[in-house]
Amino acid sequence: MNIRIHLKMKGHVQGVGFRQFTQLTAIEYGLTGWVRNCEDGSVEVEVEGPKPRVDTFVSTLRKGPHRFSHVDSVEIAHKSALENDKQFKIQH
Repeated sequence: MNIRIHLKMKGHVQGVGFRQFTQLTAIEYGLTGWVRNCEDGSVEVEVEGPKPRVDTFVSTLRKGPHRFSHVDSVEIAHKSALENDKQFKIQH
């Protein structure tokens, strides 16, 4: 059974390859959903998949792609699973 969550990542998460890192990590874990930059400097992520993989994905994102990024906070909201997503996309 899949779960779907919405994340709002705040910190130094734009201009450091965070969206690409998020997409590659989601693909590696076999998750679906999307990621996008927000005007307030945060990054939004919506991700779906088995709970253990989603939990590992969130933990990985909290660490960030490298020392130039920094996640200060993560807001998590649970959503209804769509189960019709086929991939993980970067939205513009």
